[in-house]
Amino acid sequence: MTPETRHMTPETRRATLNPRLSRTVFIVDDDASVRRALTRLIKSAGYEVQAFASARDFLDYSRINDAGPGCLVLDIRMPGLSGLDLQHELQAANALLPIIFITGHGDIPMSVKAMKEGAVDFLPKPVKDTALLNAVEQALERASRERAAHDEIEDIQRRLDTLTPRELDVLRLVITGMLNKQIAYQLGTVEKTIKVHRARVMEKMEVRSLAELVRIAERVGIGRPT
Repeated sequence: MTPETRHMTPETRRATLNPRLSRTVFIVDDDASVRRALTRLIKSAGYEVQAFASARDFLDYSRINDAGPGCLVLDIRMPGLSGLDLQHELQAANALLPIIFITGHGDIPMSVKAMKEGAVDFLPKPVKDTALLNAVEQALERASRERAAHDEIEDIQRRLDTLTPRELDVLRLVITGMLNKQIAYQLGTVEKTIKVHRARVMEKMEVRSLAELVRIAERVGIGRPT
């Protein structure tokens, strides 16, 4: 197991080591013929596919975050919620789902807006097979990275939650490079007590060096300059 995968969940670790494992492409398009064609194409490349006729149907689907890393192939113009509306809904929900927009009616301002808001690509209909599959691969690679980073931060936060308030105080001072006697003076206690707290911090945070403690603390914003 590498340092990069040590603290990942088993599901994310498997997906990282085998990038095509459990990766799902979600398709949202109100045109049934387009959904069928895209489903056939993407399945032929070896991916799992879930297709939806509307943005609302997709939002009502309860297993989006239960699947492995995924991406969304999204029609930008649809009745009801548009593709851009759905993009905004997913952003508000902090969904880890890169988007590839497709459209037969798109214009330059619309594509610029979609890309500025995080879309991976913006492809005109009829979509070229190679262009779409390349965009899907790019989106899924991004999804895998984002899911791994998200899982790592969640795991670090889980470990932080096991610390007592005093242990958290010690952690914040330890990562600044302060010596135990300096931390003891700062917290109004004795060096022996700080040594005990420091050992517990290292154990609960599952690290073996100060450098590693500093790295994971920074991953969740502790110790960063404000």
